Amino acid sequence: MPEILVLYYSRTGSVRQMAQFVARGVEMVPGTSARLRTVPAVSALTEASEADIPDDGAPYVEHKDLEECAGLALGSPTRFGNMAAPMKYFLDGLGAQWLRGTLVGKPAAVFTASSSMHGGQETTLLSMMLPLMHHGMTIVSLPYTEPELLTTQTGGTPYGASHVSGANRDQPVSDDERKLCIAHGRQLAEIALKLAT
Repeated sequence: MPEILVLYYSRTGSVRQMAQFVARGVEMVPGTSARLRTVPAVSALTEASEADIPDDGAPYVEHKDLEECAGLALGSPTRFGNMAAPMKYFLDGLGAQWLRGTLVGKPAAVFTASSSMHGGQETTLLSMMLPLMHHGMTIVSLPYTEPELLTTQTGGTPYGASHVSGANRDQPVSDDERKLCIAHGRQLAEIALKLAT
């Protein structure tokens, strides 16, 4: 059964919740399943390190997760219009997978959250696509056939699902944002399934 790797970094929980909705969309497609994974935080202190197993949430990603997946959904909070450092750090360490072509031809989707509507969501999504394209992945957009994309007053872009968490990061994922996350996961899984046959 083709598995979609839903890989994310989440500091306050918004992106983790989005990842769960994306995974739900994947699981709605018969014949596919989702594998939730996260990346550890990074620190400027050389002595600092994360535990081998996170206290809560998904397990940390391993390189075998990339080898075994039929597709990838990548999620990160917005950091000044770019992906968060832990996700970038993980992606920067995939030179061996790039040389082997581990991800070539596999479909990928991206999703993000920011504290404000104009907090750099679209540039973050685009920045996340760049390394995936270098790995030879096929980018899966969020099509305007999803009605919420045309009506949402919160997050949502054709580049990928998004969420506006508010200045205090206290805004829950809206109904439109939830539906778009699920739709994006479903779209990614459907394409992965077609490519796998």
